[in-house]
Amino acid sequence: MNLNPTNQLYLYNHNFEFTNFINLYKSQKLPNKILLSGEKGIGKSTLAYHIINYVLSIDEDHSYDLKNFKVNPENKSFKLILNKSNPNFISIDIEDDKKSIDITQIRNLILSLNKSSFNKKPRFVLIDNIELLNINSVNALLKILEEPNDNIYFILINNNKKILPTLKSRCLNYKIHLASNQSLDITNKILNENCLNLIHEQI
Repeated sequence: MNLNPTNQLYLYNHNFEFTNFINLYKSQKLPNKILLSGEKGIGKSTLAYHIINYVLSIDEDHSYDLKNFKVNPENKSFKLILNKSNPNFISIDIEDDKKSIDITQIRNLILSLNKSSFNKKPRFVLIDNIELLNINSVNALLKILEEPNDNIYFILINNNKKILPTLKSRCLNYKIHLASNQSLDITNKILNENCLNLIHEQI
């Protein structure tokens, strides 16, 4: 079972938060520096990917399905993100052999953002696990957060860990959470079965 947020077609809750972000975008009030904070594994990154797909797919075939809160797998932007080749999307996360997000990754991000976009679509930068940024990476990131280029949106994901106040203060912080009944509902949807049926009755 692949639970990577990149290819989650369904939102699985957070519909209220998603709708709020989309309404902000429609009214041209979506903050360009968003911090999503909450416990790890509750769907913050999946929420971010759905917001991004909605925006990037607006004028494309197989655009986002707002009625069902679903990404269309035939959508061009979705496929490009899966292939890590979407020019309007940059993802940064800790690399497999590293203990922190290092400054080289942020420098490469800066180089990419300084290149002009070949289309007029917004560009999104998604940085997951920002608590794993080292001090040099944070300082480099702060510089581009202070004066981001036009039509660029940053979405940072924090897993309820301590981060530098200077980084937090530059973003609008949205606290994401799930109630226990919502967690159970999501589990049932992912398994396509009532998870309580899978637990031995003696337990």
